[in-house]
Amino acid sequence: MSDSTAPASPGVPASEVTVWSLEQTSPSDLRPSAAPGDGVRIVRSQTPLPEFSRFLYTAVGGDIRWTDRLGLTYAQWEEILQRPGAETWVAYEHGTPAGFIELDAQDDGVVEVAYFGLIPAFRGRRIGGHLLSYGVARAWDLAERHEGRKPTARVWVHTCSDDGPYAMDNYLRRGFRLFDTRTEPESAAAAPGPWPGAHPAADA
Repeated sequence: MSDSTAPASPGVPASEVTVWSLEQTSPSDLRPSAAPGDGVRIVRSQTPLPEFSRFLYTAVGGDIRWTDRLGLTYAQWEEILQRPGAETWVAYEHGTPAGFIELDAQDDGVVEVAYFGLIPAFRGRRIGGHLLSYGVARAWDLAERHEGRKPTARVWVHTCSDDGPYAMDNYLRRGFRLFDTRTEPESAAAAPGPWPGAHPAADA
């Protein structure tokens, strides 16, 4: 997922970005990826911690134009992380964070994959397919971990043309189906990660 569709700042020229929305409507739609080699594990981050969440957001999104959360206050980050049914699952390789998937529980049994991606150094190593598979499975059984939630009936996500070249293919391989395509303006401002441009953009 990319949030590159934020409005352009005054005086900053805007280009266009294509946004694709995809969905699954049954747990049987999920087609899991093969797990990577030893050393990779996925853990839920159960303590809402804005510092850690913002680190993941900038480390993953710095080279693919994630910008919409950069101006949030600490309290706003806390509010996002503490919303009912919100979950963040983090992939680690040999103890180092490699990427994350953030789930947003919405009304009527809908769960959005709000953010998903890998830190650039971990892309192209079969971790992304595994993390997406695992995270979507957790979207489907999310109600089991949150009292009062309706069972999940639909999981959806959007990706865009700023994401890595294999992002769409990853979603389609996991069983997502395209249901909407649109074009939106895109800010020309760069998204600052920890070290912008330190690693070539690639797919998670």
